[in-house]
Amino acid sequence: MQKLLSSGASWHARLTPKHWKTLKGAFLGWIFDGYEALALVIVLSPLLSSLMTPQQAGSKPFYAGLVIGITLLGWGIGGLIGGIMADYVGRKSMMMWSVFLYAMLTGLTAFSDSIATLCVLRFLTGLAMGSEWSTGIALVAETWPKEARAKGAGFLQSGFGWGTLIAALVWYVLTLTNPLGADNWRIMFIVGALPAFFVLYIRRDVDESEEWIAAVRNQEWGATEASHEKGGKRPFTLKQVFSEREAVRRILLTSLLSVVSIAGWWAVSSWLTDYTRVIAVSQGSNFHGDSYVSLLYTAGAIVAYILSGFMADAFGRRWFLFFTFAGSLASTIVVYSYVSTVGQMLVFAPINGFFTLGCAFAWLAIYPAELFNASVRSTAVSFVFNSARLIAWCFPIGAGAMIKTFGGIAPTALVFGSVYAIGLIVPWFLPETVEA
Repeated sequence: MQKLLSSGASWHARLTPKHWKTLKGAFLGWIFDGYEALALVIVLSPLLSSLMTPQQAGSKPFYAGLVIGITLLGWGIGGLIGGIMADYVGRKSMMMWSVFLYAMLTGLTAFSDSIATLCVLRFLTGLAMGSEWSTGIALVAETWPKEARAKGAGFLQSGFGWGTLIAALVWYVLTLTNPLGADNWRIMFIVGALPAFFVLYIRRDVDESEEWIAAVRNQEWGATEASHEKGGKRPFTLKQVFSEREAVRRILLTSLLSVVSIAGWWAVSSWLTDYTRVIAVSQGSNFHGDSYVSLLYTAGAIVAYILSGFMADAFGRRWFLFFTFAGSLASTIVVYSYVSTVGQMLVFAPINGFFTLGCAFAWLAIYPAELFNASVRSTAVSFVFNSARLIAWCFPIGAGAMIKTFGGIAPTALVFGSVYAIGLIVPWFLPETVEA
């Protein structure tokens, strides 16, 4: 902690307005991603009630998991493809196309008239949305000075939290005003189309990464700082990452941790609002508090995002990862084993959000980009994040299908939440990037 305090006065000394404009562009893009992600989760129950046929109604948990899973699948495929393309066409161009297309497809989701149509649109939205994150991370990593980079990445990641907070607030207002009744969920997706206008800002005020331009111009094809491949025909970036032993080790271990983060969130924490309703019913209460739980959960995550860069610099990357997954495991056990009233849930929701949504995703913005060189950085970062989605997309489907088998949300969440234990071991096999 002394290290954190001693560096706090000067970490921003070399930042210029150009740095802040780059962060703002990536930050706003991630706000929209955060809104889109939570909007689906919080409207899922009324959305399914509106679209399911009588024959489908008896399997609501399964269809809930299916809709989330198909979104993750599209997100993973699109993110991997978009991340690779960003190493060839540039971060700025890829971000513009990603934001525009996913905004349009999110808006179209509002007009879904069946589960099949919804799944198709969710898959296409995921395809478009996937690459926005890795391009923003690469931009900040390649433009911000070293002493400020982790803080900038944490601020960038907080955009996701602010986006989820906006989604929770919009849904709260809709539940109070009830403009479309059972179809209020459609308004949530119409609002999600607004980011299309953000493309104008990216085009005008965000510059391309000079580090990436220089790496390509100088034909620096090595995947990590330990490699020196230079010149000749450019290798396919994904092949290049998997052609170097050290790069393979880094990408596989960080991808495993990414699976832990993503599977834990979608298969465990995404059920938090539904579990709050279950607790309220068991209490015989008409006050469900699920909107308040979403707000508090997200508030806890935002605090973690903002502090994550400072914590990662103070503790070191490996200790920060250990802290992240230990907290995620402990808070999951507390929430699903010991919380028995809505009041208790309101207390523990922000703590759970701090770890499972905040810290558990902030490290993805901070650490992987430090492990790879500029010519393959977007490819590597997107692989770490999106290969995990390609694995984790089945977790919410499995969780939704197994709720009946395990006798409810709580025991199912505890089973899937055990995945966080992996995060206590893997960090110690990765290199430390913070200088002593």
